[in-house]
Amino acid sequence: MRVLGIDPGTLALGFGVIENDSGEPRAVEFGCLKLRAQEPFAIRLKKIYHEISAIIERCQPDEFAIESLFYARNAQVAIKMGHARGVVIVAAANHDLSASEYAPREIKLSVAGTGSASKEQVQRMIQHLLHLPKPPEPLDASDALAVALCHSFRAGKNL
Repeated sequence: MRVLGIDPGTLALGFGVIENDSGEPRAVEFGCLKLRAQEPFAIRLKKIYHEISAIIERCQPDEFAIESLFYARNAQVAIKMGHARGVVIVAAANHDLSASEYAPREIKLSVAGTGSASKEQVQRMIQHLLHLPKPPEPLDASDALAVALCHSFRAGKNL
């Protein structure tokens, strides 16, 4: 089973695909889509849609999970983040993947054992859980892998 996890953002969007063939989870592909703040917002959303669609076509995940919207002090940031999440969810839906959403605290708890884990703690646990030779970078990518693992754990996929 393959799971695509997304750590959404409008300037940096992390993605991670994990698989469990032999009872041991492994990273298939992960990275971060970097977008330029100077680009019009609609163009950034279009790039997000196309990149996520390409990842889905290339990696063929069976399931899809995304981090839910966290509290934002700035309403504009929250609205833009909602747009980015919506575009990713539509890309997944257009490839017949339903979206599962997890709160940041739940993701951290499932992979690091505490909902207040730092990004660096999550990164080190992802390295350990997926047997990676070095910590996955950037942090957006390790967060996305954490989303995918959280989904696997919560869905009872025994990864």
